[in-house]
Amino acid sequence: MSLHPPALGSGIRIETTPRYESENSAPHLQRFVFSYSVRIINELDSPITLRSRHWLIVNADGIEREVRGAGVIGIQPSIPPGLDFSYESFSVLDTPFGTMEGAYLFEREDGDLIHVAIPRFYLHAPQAQGG
Repeated sequence: MSLHPPALGSGIRIETTPRYESENSAPHLQRFVFSYSVRIINELDSPITLRSRHWLIVNADGIEREVRGAGVIGIQPSIPPGLDFSYESFSVLDTPFGTMEGAYLFEREDGDLIHVAIPRFYLHAPQAQGG
């Protein structure tokens, strides 16, 4: 488990921590489950609301999958100034390693939109060789 460098964007920090879920994976069936924690810290002086997400997930063979949608985990959380919001989700790959990166779109109380890029982080099953 490792904490990845936070994304920085106009007073909003995003930290990601991926984990391999061996108990939910089936390597013999090419099913590798990775969970990831996301922590969003609002360092602005006004509330923000997470309006949408965009993830680019790439497996070890270079096959890309995009995920877009409103909010995260079925909600569009509002985050007061100086506070944070955390959630966990998961991704299933058919290879033992891959990457994720993406972006969130936030709306400030005054209606201004803030796009924050989430740097690439790595999904890696411990038993995987190479990569």
